[in-house]
Amino acid sequence: MIELEDAAARFKALGDPTRLRIYEFLRDCCCPVAVEESGEVRPVVGPTVGEVCCRITGADRINSTISHHLKELRLAGLITIEQRGKNRICGVNRQAAAELAEYMGGAAAPEKNDCC
Repeated sequence: MIELEDAAARFKALGDPTRLRIYEFLRDCCCPVAVEESGEVRPVVGPTVGEVCCRITGADRINSTISHHLKELRLAGLITIEQRGKNRICGVNRQAAAELAEYMGGAAAPEKNDCC
């Protein structure tokens, strides 16, 4: 179960319209996966930071605003950024998304009638 402070940090990060657009873009990206010997599954490819910038701003180069928004999403645990050669590959942290979904489901339907 997600801690209250972690949920608040994630909701705060998603409260900015630009960060929400970035998150939606990354969430909707589909890519092949690699299965490690340990059974861990990871994406083989994904959008680079530059591709995220192009998609969100229409600019062909990364600006400091997009870098800031990506950093905030990463610090909140909502996305991952992995260095691969010269590129930084972005992806949604599916575990964090599942935790938020579970939190919202639990908060929306209290099991007790302790409400006034």
